[in-house]
Amino acid sequence: MTAMPGDRAPQRGIRRATRIDAPVHVDVAIVGAGACGLTTALMLHDAGIDCVVLERDAVPSGSTALSSGFIPAPGTLAQRAQGIADDSPARFATDIQAKAHGRAAPVLLQAYARSIGPALDALQQRHGFDWQVLDGFLYPGHTRHRMHTLPPKTGASLMARLQAAVEAAGIPVLTQALVDTLWFDTNDRSLGVGYRRPDGQEETLGCDALVLACNGFGGNAAMVRALLPEMADAAFGGHAGNDGSAIRWGEALGARLRDLGGYQGHGSWVTPQGALMSWAVMMEGGVQVNGAGRRFHDETLGYSEAAVHVLAQPGGIAWNVFDASLLDLARGFPDFCDAEAAGALRRCESVSALAACIGCDAVVLQATLDAMRSTGPQPDGRRFQRGLDAPYFAVKVTGALFHTQGGLDVAPDMRVLRADGAPLPNLLAAGGAAGGVSGDAVWGYLSGNGLLSAVAGGFLAAATAAALVRQKDMQ
Repeated sequence: MTAMPGDRAPQRGIRRATRIDAPVHVDVAIVGAGACGLTTALMLHDAGIDCVVLERDAVPSGSTALSSGFIPAPGTLAQRAQGIADDSPARFATDIQAKAHGRAAPVLLQAYARSIGPALDALQQRHGFDWQVLDGFLYPGHTRHRMHTLPPKTGASLMARLQAAVEAAGIPVLTQALVDTLWFDTNDRSLGVGYRRPDGQEETLGCDALVLACNGFGGNAAMVRALLPEMADAAFGGHAGNDGSAIRWGEALGARLRDLGGYQGHGSWVTPQGALMSWAVMMEGGVQVNGAGRRFHDETLGYSEAAVHVLAQPGGIAWNVFDASLLDLARGFPDFCDAEAAGALRRCESVSALAACIGCDAVVLQATLDAMRSTGPQPDGRRFQRGLDAPYFAVKVTGALFHTQGGLDVAPDMRVLRADGAPLPNLLAAGGAAGGVSGDAVWGYLSGNGLLSAVAGGFLAAATAAALVRQKDMQ
């Protein structure tokens, strides 16, 4: 199989043997301690299956800790507790597919839509997760309030809660363990993994089933240039560990890849502070203007494709413009508060002051703001409920790449598929390692699809891995 663009294969890659001489053997080995890996571990623990999580970093974080930490799910206990009773997996699946223009993998889409609610309920009932549903606004493409979060509404708080649950369950998480080798027999059955310690020491771990919950390729600049050229010069808001290892391992095994052009961008990466500003401000009436003081896209279509629109502006820069009522909304998100504390927020008492801040013509900017008060649609199709009132607030932003949505093709039970569509015996992939449900383009990303695939994928992978282990024990 042809090597991926920018291939920097792991030091040892795939190795074959009839058995491996590993000092420790577990039922399931999990590569990666983000939301996907830790969810998998918790569900395996609940099923009475022994597992070990291997994490390259000293402290688990991954892309999850850098995200907003919002997980979309229908029909949950938390939804019903807040009076949201008319959501369903079918409605959720329809929303995902509509955003992906019909290009999301249908079978996987159904599996995720059906599993994410039970996954969040299991975390709540068995591990004490205090989910709250964001019900003050709808994210782009969602027809119901279904974004679940934990106080204080950050990805870091979600990771902290997952880590606390894993620690309370007594699940081993082996940190500073960089997996660089996957061991298989001649029938493509996983035997275990090899990993390196910071001092260069190499160790092995045997397993009956292997779950790749590790990464996409957003941190591999060469792969991004080749596969996502529009993001080649974008800021990267994801985790450096997203180096494409899972894809390269899959290629070496003859696995099928899917949707490598899919990814989550974000058009509201605060610069130069390097923080995320919630898109809720745009959905509730804020606008983006370029250096000339003009709007340049319909902000309500989605923050992922907004990244491309922002990067297409002179200097790859735009300004988020809003007023006092929207500032109150923004301050409900800790990431914005951090950006404000770092000096990102500009207050302007008049249009002329706002124009001076942006560096544009005040007449052009005034025309942009006046157009928002029209009762009809804008040329790009957006309809505003109201205009913005002084004082005005502005935040300078650019477009960013957060994580990729393409990867190893998987069956609905998360087993990795060969090129001919047959599943590998005991290799599973989920989260960033697997192809998601956003199709193969930036505009296919529905808000929350990343954590949807991580948590639902981890939930499904645990069930499959548990069944494989029990089947082996019966032989």
